[in-house]
Amino acid sequence: MATVLGLTASGCVTVHGEREVVPAATKAEAAEALKAFTTAYNAADKAYDPALDADVVTGSLGAVNQAGLKARHRIEPTGNARHRPLELSDTRFVIPKKAGWPRWFVADTDSNRDRDQGKQDTRWLLAFVKSGPDAGWKAAYLSVVTPGQVPALAKDGDGGAEPVAADGPGLVVAPQDLGMRYTQYLQKGAPDVFAPGAATSQWREARLNTRRAGFSYQYVDQPLDDGTYAPLALATEDGGALVFFSSRHYERQTAAQGLRPTVDPDVEALLTGEVKSTLTKERISSQLVYVPKKGAGTERVAVLNRLPGLTSAKGS
Repeated sequence: MATVLGLTASGCVTVHGEREVVPAATKAEAAEALKAFTTAYNAADKAYDPALDADVVTGSLGAVNQAGLKARHRIEPTGNARHRPLELSDTRFVIPKKAGWPRWFVADTDSNRDRDQGKQDTRWLLAFVKSGPDAGWKAAYLSVVTPGQVPALAKDGDGGAEPVAADGPGLVVAPQDLGMRYTQYLQKGAPDVFAPGAATSQWREARLNTRRAGFSYQYVDQPLDDGTYAPLALATEDGGALVFFSSRHYERQTAAQGLRPTVDPDVEALLTGEVKSTLTKERISSQLVYVPKKGAGTERVAVLNRLPGLTSAKGS
């Protein structure tokens, strides 16, 4: 995980015999990766065929994307009659320097999704990862934020972005610990290191107060913090960090005798087993957070965006 997030104390790591600290990608390479992603994403969305973009997604974004396409294909096997091509423009690439593999960068881009729907202007932050010298670039994270919501990022002497180490000793919460802390908070309300908001206090309160006559609800939350789900962190100008991280969430609904949980079409499309008295839904979620440095005056991690998606369902 440390190789994903940053460098060792000596400033380099040895992976595949490579020790040189270099930009993770050239701007031309990053632009080509974004173009390939957009092309494949549009083809998959039009046909509702997960195979068409499976080679350009990974991690939490890949899990949500592939499951969503699979479900929509089962509901509409002839494809997406409402397809509107995704257009990404006004792109700025945030490319950190690091040694070895995996390497990664972020594309900060404007999408036509908010314009098409008449919504508030937003930016798409797509984090791309390359696992080795012979591998292709794959989008691992997507976060949707409003302009000005993301704090200014730190730059090195050459104007490049600065990655943050996995253990992040100067931060309120280390990047490698965010998944664990977040899921512990959702389960127990502690440690209370997250700022109040829709993805933290409000969501936890809503789950605690879920009520439906004849039904009970249980929730299990798990961190996803290694492999293709490893967090990615960039230093901010104020000494904090902007971090992408992932988590898994289960919701189990149990019905009293004589009742049966409701199964929506999108759930049924991913369902295994038969829903008699219980229905368990699995969702994978990616979060973009701002983590302040220790002693900064605020000790709370702010969740800037949360992107969950249903990935499986099981009945019994």
